[in-house]
Amino acid sequence: MNAFDLSRLRPRLPSPLEPVEDERFARRGLALLLKREDLIHSDLPGNKWRKLALNLEAAAGRPVLTFGGAYSNHLRATAAAGRLLGFPTVGVVRGDELAGRPLNPSLARCAADGMRLEFVDRSTYRAKGDPAVLAALLERAPAGAYVVPEGGSNALAVHGCAELGRELAGAVDAVAVACGTGGTLAGLAAGLGPGRRALGFPVLKGGFLGGEVRALQEAAFGGPRGDWSLDERFHGGGYARVSPALEAFTQDFEERHELAIERLYVAKMLQGLVTLAEEGAFPRGTRIAAVVTGAPDGVQPSASSR
Repeated sequence: MNAFDLSRLRPRLPSPLEPVEDERFARRGLALLLKREDLIHSDLPGNKWRKLALNLEAAAGRPVLTFGGAYSNHLRATAAAGRLLGFPTVGVVRGDELAGRPLNPSLARCAADGMRLEFVDRSTYRAKGDPAVLAALLERAPAGAYVVPEGGSNALAVHGCAELGRELAGAVDAVAVACGTGGTLAGLAAGLGPGRRALGFPVLKGGFLGGEVRALQEAAFGGPRGDWSLDERFHGGGYARVSPALEAFTQDFEERHELAIERLYVAKMLQGLVTLAEEGAFPRGTRIAAVVTGAPDGVQPSASSR
């Protein structure tokens, strides 16, 4: 069997769509559903599966070189895919100061899965798209390495995420998703088709993501697709930052629905979605799906009990 035959990993597709009772939505005539992408695969959950699947097919068993920060879920998913499917992986990690320190749990998991970690200084990391910088990285990588960008977001990833939109197109009116590099939103909006909208909640500050989503749709489809928008209010100060208010919101949501919530992406999206509902952003009768892209570290995802 070929290394890129992902079917042997037995993904759960389509991922479940679970209705949940939440009075903050119900009293406004809204229906909330959770799109449980975290249940697709234990090692490649959610949008990581959607973004990697077509890229790994394109790599066809060759070594994969990719990029991420010290807590990158994308690096972990790529390393896990390499272990499960038997191809070498190289992770270029932002921050050369990390090279002399003990590995954090996320990077330790990557290393345990066989990923070779290469720490680079932040200026080099910012220039990773420069042909000369990339060529130097590839010289140190295994021969024939296939490059996947940071977060896995490229045209192939966008096409992979369009399938998420197609799974939801006949079931809901609006879909909310947390955004890091924009690939999931770009594909989701395209797959949803006319008459439905995708709402993106960036988890990084800076206001750059709109341009990234447009560029990804241009690369994937040759132009804009779908009805999408961004709400920049819920990044909480930036990536990996969890404010006391967000933590309180998340604990409350967990208690309401008996479901463990990942803080860095999913919680920020849910906080934004509840806020929009309370602001009257949706007409009565709207069915809204919230995309659960992953579970907290150390928690094995399970179906909601409500």
